[in-house]
Amino acid sequence: MEKPQIFSQTITLDDGRTITVETGKLAKQAAGAVTVRMDDTILLATVVATKIPKEGIDFLPLTVDYQEKYAATGRFPGGFFKRETRLSDTEVLVCRIVDRALRPLFPDNYHHETQVMISVLSADKNVLPDSLVGLAASSALTISNIPFEGPISEVRVAKIDGVLVVNPYRADLERATIDIIVSGSINDINMVEGEMKEVSEGEMLEAIKHAHEAIKKQCQAQMDLQAMCGKPKFAVEPAPENEELKQSIHDMFADKIYEIAMRGTNKDERSAAFDELITTYFESLPEDTEVDKAMAKKYYGKLKKEQIRNMVLDERRRLDGRKLDEIRGIWAEVDVLPTVHGSALFQRGETQALASITLGTKLDEQMIDGALYQGYSKFLLHYNFPGFSTGEVKPNRAPARREVGHGNLALRALKPVMPDIDVNPYTVRITSDVLESNGSSSMATVCAGTLALLDAGVKLKKSVSGIAMGLINREDGKYAVLSDILGDEDHLGDMDFKVTGTEDGITACQMDLKVDGLSYDVVAEALEQARRGRMHILGIMNEVQPVAREDYKSFVPRIERFTVDKEFIGAIIGTGGKVIQAIQRETGTVISIDEVDNMGVVEVSSPDKTAMEAAISWIKGIITIPEAGTEYDGTVKSIQDFGAFVEFLPGKEGLLHISEITYERLASMDGVYSPGDKVHVKLLEVDQKTGKFRLSVKALLPKPEGYVERERPQRSNDRDRGGRRDDRGGRGGGYGDRDRRDDRGGSRDNRGGGYGDRNRDDRPRHDGPRHDDNNNRDDRPRHDDNNREHHNNGGVNHDNGAPQHQEAPRHEGGHQGGGEE
Repeated sequence: MEKPQIFSQTITLDDGRTITVETGKLAKQAAGAVTVRMDDTILLATVVATKIPKEGIDFLPLTVDYQEKYAATGRFPGGFFKRETRLSDTEVLVCRIVDRALRPLFPDNYHHETQVMISVLSADKNVLPDSLVGLAASSALTISNIPFEGPISEVRVAKIDGVLVVNPYRADLERATIDIIVSGSINDINMVEGEMKEVSEGEMLEAIKHAHEAIKKQCQAQMDLQAMCGKPKFAVEPAPENEELKQSIHDMFADKIYEIAMRGTNKDERSAAFDELITTYFESLPEDTEVDKAMAKKYYGKLKKEQIRNMVLDERRRLDGRKLDEIRGIWAEVDVLPTVHGSALFQRGETQALASITLGTKLDEQMIDGALYQGYSKFLLHYNFPGFSTGEVKPNRAPARREVGHGNLALRALKPVMPDIDVNPYTVRITSDVLESNGSSSMATVCAGTLALLDAGVKLKKSVSGIAMGLINREDGKYAVLSDILGDEDHLGDMDFKVTGTEDGITACQMDLKVDGLSYDVVAEALEQARRGRMHILGIMNEVQPVAREDYKSFVPRIERFTVDKEFIGAIIGTGGKVIQAIQRETGTVISIDEVDNMGVVEVSSPDKTAMEAAISWIKGIITIPEAGTEYDGTVKSIQDFGAFVEFLPGKEGLLHISEITYERLASMDGVYSPGDKVHVKLLEVDQKTGKFRLSVKALLPKPEGYVERERPQRSNDRDRGGRRDDRGGRGGGYGDRDRRDDRGGSRDNRGGGYGDRNRDDRPRHDGPRHDDNNNRDDRPRHDDNNREHHNNGGVNHDNGAPQHQEAPRHEGGHQGGGEE
């Protein structure tokens, strides 16, 4: 088989990087197929269309699907099936930007089902595929036989360190003040979407112009590729026309439509009046009259659109009676839902959005496990558009692409003003339920979301408002820029331009154009008119809730965030998570720990202040380094013959020896303490070798009159100087995590004359008699082991005569000598 003939074009960006468009190798049965490569990122775009148009529709049946293959990054998909399934929200958003750029560029009467599929086959970690998808889709359509009136292309333009860059690398975007994707043809711009950090209208327009220069080069490359290998376009059958019926509809309804448009009524009244005209017409027809009702409705709809546009341009007024730059009436209210962390209702004209805020912990973050990106999101915004908001019947299903897109726009609008994590440690979710809709519910979501965040006590850097702008443009050169457009004006207009921002600049935008030839002067006028509208809306919002409430509501979980040394992370978590789980279980708090910059970042959350303080105290007790001479409030954990083990800091226990409880001699521990008793102790000593603790109550008591402290006898070097026999169960020191060999005659490394790890058979044997632990020390024979004195574990306490336990019992509770569990 012969090797396929390959055609390609190379596009060079301003900084010398290249993009290669290639066809002829892959997917040759598609109507058009290309690969687009930049560095190691490779996209495959294919297009197909049915040969026969779909009957009974008056719209373009176009589907765009974009998918990121996990194999492109050498990863397995998550989940049970281990394969790509439904599109993620990120993939849906990319589908939308391609769809919106392509849709205006098909013939009006093109009704063939058409599918564009774009797949990421190879992914360079630094190249963003959404910068290339428009180029890939348009290239496949341009060389196909589908009657596409392109080419177009899309590029990302970002302002990084004050310089505009086309298709920047992912790592550089973190420093960008502008990040937008722009689509257009060789002559005009037709789509803009992105986010900004409070930039001016002039800066945004400059970025759009810069993007267009790169788009022109990419469109030219596509035309060159088409000249090399493009297929002839198939003809689109013209729509059937009935000029007589068309003229009859015009003569009968043109003036009536104009008159209804001039009334300035609301949506329902206006719609009812328009519907009544065509309904009355059909009812008045004689029974034997044969009229194509579908064609009559089409002519009536086109006439209605034309007459309303003429009314706006000639009368300089709107369908609802407003001036071109007038904003509909607005009212808003906060704290409308009593059990919600924050809430607000925002109404503008016949559009109403209810926003609810939920504040959560780090455990509520959204995990994003995509093919090209893995991470967590602390800020979520979900937009819901139920059917009743427009008076329609619509089943409640998963969010559609429109809902995902509108929610993302509102999210991008608010993200730049969200406070830093040290000010707002919460994971934040905004839920926007659109309860009424007649134009720009996404911008109502931005306004309602801002007010709800302030009501929740989230310290926003600034308030954000949003507005949707429209445009009506006529061939005679007349045009009108409309502020705060209605749903009808969106449908009949030539532009939908949504702009959000603070008093100091733009934070997000989304623009879709339906006509060619829009000048930059008109875009600049629309931006300035939008700025004035935003300021008007912000003024009303500031009257309702100018700043965040001083404190969160009483039922909001409080979060305390502090850092600890990295070495303590394991101690706080504990073996198998036992310690942190115990803290959460006993205090009812939620705790998370992250390692950031070689430090442990601890977050403790609870709506109960007392519980939070208890958890924090517990954690800080774990990380506290005990100091000899310090007093503590402890809890008796267990009782032994020789004393009590006391937890004086969370996770830290020491031995309160029987001789350190009182100045009086105690014969036994019977009735002195019980487990759970609270006791105030003083830390006498921290053993430097073992880290075990010796506690005392006696040291805090006043000495009895005439009491003389008995001098402790000098001890040989084989004993610890604090009177402690940490490895033998003698005086002082806890027994904690000793190996059983230490208790039962095993390794004797710290006792003088010890045998270390030698085998028991290697040890010298003593033929002398065993010695009872209660015998007087002076009666005991001494054994010369390696020329050092070896003391039995038992004996008499020479400090106060209290009998010593023969052998330290194994303390099963896991008492610790200063270490972690």
